[in-house]
Amino acid sequence: MDTKQPGPVVIIDKVNKWYGPLQVLTQCSGSVREGEVVVICGPSGSGKSTLLKCINGLERFQSGTISVHGQRIDSSATKLHRLRARVGMVFQSFELYPHLTILRNITLAPIKVLKRDRAAAEESAVALLRRVGLAEYEEKYPSQLSGGQQQRVAIVRALAMSPSVMLFDEPTSALDPEMTKEVLDVMTDLASDGMTMVVVTHEMGFARRVGHRVIFMEHGRVVEDSPCKKFFDNPSSDRAKAFISQILHH
Repeated sequence: MDTKQPGPVVIIDKVNKWYGPLQVLTQCSGSVREGEVVVICGPSGSGKSTLLKCINGLERFQSGTISVHGQRIDSSATKLHRLRARVGMVFQSFELYPHLTILRNITLAPIKVLKRDRAAAEESAVALLRRVGLAEYEEKYPSQLSGGQQQRVAIVRALAMSPSVMLFDEPTSALDPEMTKEVLDVMTDLASDGMTMVVVTHEMGFARRVGHRVIFMEHGRVVEDSPCKKFFDNPSSDRAKAFISQILHH
């Protein structure tokens, strides 16, 4: 029986990023193994979303390295194009095209970027919509769906590219509690299927239930990187202790 640990899919090494004179990421390092769910948390403005966008090549960083499947993220546009096909990203604001039906929103990139046959792309999209409980919405437009439904479509759109890693940037922060639950249920389902995921979130219940590791950030630095259970039961930094007690007693 092979007990060898799967290797890291994402490696972040000493990443620094500035906006003008303001340093927003300082010597950030970490890794994500295949099949692992890593939760990035911390107070607002701590650099969590910026780090996530650097992993996907949406934000440039000035020093350090990030690699996904051994491919260094650099500024070469063609490489970034290929990389983004492998790394799915879900934003807090859905980012769906309002003038396209749900089906067209989902099939656009697989047809254009992956050169998939339209019929095959549509078949895959319908199967994914069925999986998230939205099979009957394929011909509707985003404005006809609730926020929670739109976010589930956004997840399907990312999954339609057959990514090997999924990045979630506060995917429930714009949603009310009931819609939050629908989206977290889909993410929990993905995690149980073994999808490699990096999730920026304030949903600590989800983090505790689904996460394997927590990266805690403050002021652009990684303060703590530990298994979920240890992070919640016995964080090693005072800042993380304060953050957890604040969030859990909120």
